[in-house]
Amino acid sequence: MAKKYYVVWEGKQTGIFTSWNVCKKQIEGHAGAKYKSFADKKLAEKALKGVYEDYKGKTTKKKELTPAEIAAFGKPLLNSIAVDAACSGNPGVMEYRGVATATSSPLFHQGPYKSGTNNVGEFLALVHGLAWLQQKKQPKMPLYSDSKIAISWVKQRKCKTKLPQNENTKILFDLIKRAEEWLKTNTYKNPILKWETKAWGEIPADFGRK
Repeated sequence: MAKKYYVVWEGKQTGIFTSWNVCKKQIEGHAGAKYKSFADKKLAEKALKGVYEDYKGKTTKKKELTPAEIAAFGKPLLNSIAVDAACSGNPGVMEYRGVATATSSPLFHQGPYKSGTNNVGEFLALVHGLAWLQQKKQPKMPLYSDSKIAISWVKQRKCKTKLPQNENTKILFDLIKRAEEWLKTNTYKNPILKWETKAWGEIPADFGRK
């Protein structure tokens, strides 16, 4: 059986544990316990330095790529833009930005907004990026995101967030409505590409908070 590394961010004792039984003792009976298993020790060590929300809902079962696997992904297209979002919780204070992939030079930055989620931020960042490219008359320039969920939402022209609509989220839902309307009333040819973090490292637009 493959060895697993259990990260406990919130529990009776925090840290990395290599036994599920030991990990279980740290989280049982602890209200609000936050934990996740990783297949790779380096990934677990990196995760422990970050926050649980950065990994919630994401697969952590695959080990770091071998040199051959990395080579198979090729190189990212540098003549492109990259977008990313950061969120302090789920929900929490959220912001997003877009940068030039080759130089990490900032192109746009929005937020912070209260009561947001990372997925909503990634979605808004992508639509903002598409509108920005249209404005700059760059109809073929690729756009990178490391969020499969946000990419799928953009392709469906619908932000499928489960955030509740209330006074705290009013501004965000206004932005979501505008973004969805833009997708319905505009056409674009810019390729939306998945940034392969395991092969290329963090996306250039990353906020560096993991």
